[in-house]
Amino acid sequence: MKSVFLRNAKNYLMTGLMLTATLAVLIPLGLIFFHIMKMGMSSVNLDFFTQIPKPTGETGGGMANGMLGSLMMIAMASLIGLPVGIFGAIYLAEFGGSKVSTAIRFAADVLSGTPSIITGMVAYTLLVVPMKGFSALAGSVALAMIMIPIVLRTTEEQLKLVPGSLREASLALGVPMWRTTLKVTLRSALSGVMTGVLLAIARVAGETAPLLFTALGNQFWGKDLTQPMAALPLQIFSFAIAPYEDWHRLAWAGALVLVVVMFGLSLTARYFGRTRTGE
Repeated sequence: MKSVFLRNAKNYLMTGLMLTATLAVLIPLGLIFFHIMKMGMSSVNLDFFTQIPKPTGETGGGMANGMLGSLMMIAMASLIGLPVGIFGAIYLAEFGGSKVSTAIRFAADVLSGTPSIITGMVAYTLLVVPMKGFSALAGSVALAMIMIPIVLRTTEEQLKLVPGSLREASLALGVPMWRTTLKVTLRSALSGVMTGVLLAIARVAGETAPLLFTALGNQFWGKDLTQPMAALPLQIFSFAIAPYEDWHRLAWAGALVLVVVMFGLSLTARYFGRTRTGE
């Protein structure tokens, strides 16, 4: 009887500890989201999505140039980083039994843990200094360097989950190895690959430090990738530290939009993950 009481007590204790730990995560997250909504909702309107910031002293305006700049740089970073990450993962999963593969995995793990500001400094040295100017292209490369290890490691793990019998059946039918990899293995793991891609995009969407060293920012419309370009995280940072109350309101509105976008990307990634596992 005593042992049953002790087991129940331990069970209730551990359940309570886990519930407390869960609340310790969810409550601050909910408070942050509620505060961002409270401060930023009043400034989210049509002008916010269609206009650029007003000059100092004028009220109104928006962050349309920052949202366009973020989309352009994320798109360019995806064009650079996603093929490298996906094809690198294919090599590691299908042909990766050598010491070179081990070194690549180790380098990817180190790169994924490197602070983003270091990535910005590297892009500054490799691109901004030789080009003698800040540019959206340098910002895109910095973001791509952050995306590559995330996509590579996620895609590799998903490809390893594909049953070997599928590869063997395809090869037995005379299908070349490269076609088997692309048409059978990669397609079977497509939902998991999409999860990694969306998580990588969500990660770089809110990065500010690398862009401070590369894209720099722009108060006007910018469509030239070789010139400084606005980005939503950069504008939030600049407006938040400015001494103008109207700019503070725009910064809160930008933070709200950015959080909602990242939340949506995370939910979409979760959906693809559930599809992959059959939940």
